[in-house]
Amino acid sequence: MTDAAPPRPAGVPTPVGLPPATRHPWTRALLALIALSLIPALILAVQRVQYEQAQKTTALVMDYPALVIQARRYGQEPQALLARYRALGVNGVALYEDTIASLEQRGELYLKSGSDLAADFPGQGVKTNAVYMRTLGSTSAATLTARYTIPTRTVQVGGQTWTEWPTDPSYLPAGPDARQVAAFKAQGLVLVYRPYQDEAVPITKVGADWPDVPFVAFTGDEVIGARTPELLARVNGALGTRMPAIIEGNIQKGLDTLVRDHGGVRLFALAPSWQNQLDPLDVASKYNLAGRERGMRLMYLRPYPTIGETETMLERTRSLLTRSGVTIGAPTVQLYTPSPLLRALSMIGPLAALLLLGLSFPLLRLGLVAAAGTAVLAFGLNTLHPFESSALVAAVTFPALGLVLRRHRTSDWFLATGLSLVGVLFVSALGASRESTLGLEPFRGVGLTLLLPLLLVAASFLPRQDIRKTVGDIYAAPIRLGDVAIMGLGLVLLSLVYERRGNSTGGTVSDFEASLRRDVQDSIIRPRFKEVFAHPLGLLGLSGTLPGYFSGLLVLAGVVGQSSILNTFSHFHTPLLVSAARCFIGLGLGLLIGLAATWALRVGLRMWAAPRREATA
Repeated sequence: MTDAAPPRPAGVPTPVGLPPATRHPWTRALLALIALSLIPALILAVQRVQYEQAQKTTALVMDYPALVIQARRYGQEPQALLARYRALGVNGVALYEDTIASLEQRGELYLKSGSDLAADFPGQGVKTNAVYMRTLGSTSAATLTARYTIPTRTVQVGGQTWTEWPTDPSYLPAGPDARQVAAFKAQGLVLVYRPYQDEAVPITKVGADWPDVPFVAFTGDEVIGARTPELLARVNGALGTRMPAIIEGNIQKGLDTLVRDHGGVRLFALAPSWQNQLDPLDVASKYNLAGRERGMRLMYLRPYPTIGETETMLERTRSLLTRSGVTIGAPTVQLYTPSPLLRALSMIGPLAALLLLGLSFPLLRLGLVAAAGTAVLAFGLNTLHPFESSALVAAVTFPALGLVLRRHRTSDWFLATGLSLVGVLFVSALGASRESTLGLEPFRGVGLTLLLPLLLVAASFLPRQDIRKTVGDIYAAPIRLGDVAIMGLGLVLLSLVYERRGNSTGGTVSDFEASLRRDVQDSIIRPRFKEVFAHPLGLLGLSGTLPGYFSGLLVLAGVVGQSSILNTFSHFHTPLLVSAARCFIGLGLGLLIGLAATWALRVGLRMWAAPRREATA
């Protein structure tokens, strides 16, 4: 059974190559099933928003060793400089574990190479290939050497007691600076501890003296013990109530094991080499985005080479975060735990939508094969995990469903958009979990959310005839010079989009443009370019204004906009309301541009055709 296309306004051509949509007898029943399944998905969405609204406190944590270096460079006391930065919003510090070298810098011990010591005290049995250590004050050589499996011995040289090391111990981890930790805790600062690990430290002693701080951020590309199950188990136990930091852009090996038992806190940092290439206002803008749009609870700050630049960055960061509704304080981190029952009930909607999509193809067998293939692909990519697989089904089905069900007039764009927004609720309900909201488990198959809906809608354009005949007709279709020009223009536009993708571009950006981008980004949630670009094309295609196959191509371009809606909400570490704001801003701009472009094109076509009609008359 097929639906007759509704009448079009006089003078408006009917799109060529778009067969009428097919309405299956099960359509109403499947739509009702989708609506019922939407109820638990909507409940989960409300619960997620409530959770995210309660998680809007972040700490501005300064890298303390970097601050100490800057203070000494400018002849200031580190504590005085820290107080200066605290007045600008800094409310935490990150402390690294001491090493023997850092103890030497603080004057708690001396290190001397064997060759130098032998030159000072010849003939006293000093080994020139060894390293000698002499402790001062309260530091005990016996306590230090007991931390490691490296064999040492105590010797007398020049009337003084030295510890002889067979290798350079400078970079061996030596535990926390307990006095410094206590001083910072007394000041009410949020503390992040950064421990080191060395093979010379026995497993039984790893983490035994970690300070009582709320957060631990491991260094390098893996957590301590990631390569050794026994050591990782020791670290897991040593964490206690401490929470490991999840550093954006550096998901460390073994971190998932620790997060499973202790949860995690999202941390945002910029590499010093990159930060120093950016204007302080640009850096502040990035920290604002991290707090406003990516749920970062720890902002890991490093000072600029100059105090003035650092103060500018801190003052702007505090101002932007306050404007964005993010509170600077001590974050109390809770984990998102959606109801398994509500998620299970939400699975029904995407599966019903996929079946409806397959049944709505003009070629029923092709539609069912496409639906089955989509399901197999989604569940295969997610290794049969039901919730994640169903989330991917929703993300690739709903952007295509509306344009498969109806595509006869401009108003059908609202149906397509409405169904895409329905799909958003299912994607959020099924894809948002503790791990995905922490950024530990990215959405699998995210590339398919942009490609597969395009292929599904394109396949629904095939006429109701033997597919072999359709292939032959396509192969035999003549190609005109205008077709080649349109293809060339499309490639040029595609290359421009590709060149300007991401946060950095292949071309140069003027200071004015960079400043404008930053000001817009700081003021509003920027929509995605794909949506602002693709929605008007979809509206133009559905209007049937352009002749020939152009309308069909524009409808396919509009599918990219619908797919981008679901893709936007597939970043589960981004708060749901932020994604919604980005989506609706893009929809509003796309609708206005699309309607204006349709009107302008119709006026232009009438003006183009007017001289020809006059000549004929």
